[in-house]
Amino acid sequence: MPRALWKGAISFGLVNVPVGLVSGEKAATELDFTMLDKRDLSPVGYQRVNKATGKTVPWKEIVKGYEYKDGKYVVLSDEDFRRANVEATRTVDILAFVDLAEIPPQHFEKPYYLVPEKRGEKAYALLRETLARAGKAGVATFVIRSKQHLAALVPAGDALLLNTLRYADEIRAPGELDVPSPKVTAKERELALKLVEDMSGKWEPKKFHDTFREDILKRVRQKVKAGQTEEITAPAEGAGERPKAEVIDLMAALKKSVSSKSNHKKPKRRRAA
Repeated sequence: MPRALWKGAISFGLVNVPVGLVSGEKAATELDFTMLDKRDLSPVGYQRVNKATGKTVPWKEIVKGYEYKDGKYVVLSDEDFRRANVEATRTVDILAFVDLAEIPPQHFEKPYYLVPEKRGEKAYALLRETLARAGKAGVATFVIRSKQHLAALVPAGDALLLNTLRYADEIRAPGELDVPSPKVTAKERELALKLVEDMSGKWEPKKFHDTFREDILKRVRQKVKAGQTEEITAPAEGAGERPKAEVIDLMAALKKSVSSKSNHKKPKRRRAA
């Protein structure tokens, strides 16, 4: 089981449920690139430089400081953050319960799991099942890495998922955008809906994967096979140019798409024996 980032409790009303906070993310299989000096292909490192001396500072010598006036700092340790509000740093404090469907998708940010600690299993199960039956999310606050987060507490199978939420002032309102509203015909809506229906299915996350990563690795293998391991590939002709905007025939594109999807779904007829 993953290591808990901290251990504390879920608090709502007078109820406290002992839990541990575990990250709900797994490290993505990212491509690990090394920055190189183009002149001799030597690796280029990242440095933490003291702005006064120009020397590199080891991680163990770095502390957090709050600049309370120009050039003057108060140094804060992890213990200072804990003492500022001991309860907040170890409690998922549920402030209200709302319908999960009412939370707009742009508010969701990062997932964590809450797992029950000893003597908290029954209260944990009760809260999980109550949220599931009520169709509600617990809107809560908690502190991690010296920052308070807003979050939605929701059931996820046998576990409780704590998904951080962006605050309202962190999201741009759609009204701030200059989005045109051209008229759409009934026939266009009908064809578009048909295309959506043809492409609809159950949510199966394992069907989707990072194809761009696979394309990059394929390109790497091509260059290794061709012996181009130290050669800088020149840009393709016209690669830096912006594509020209084309006026598309929307109806024609929709009809072609619907026809393609419909034919793809048709079962092949067996030949008569």
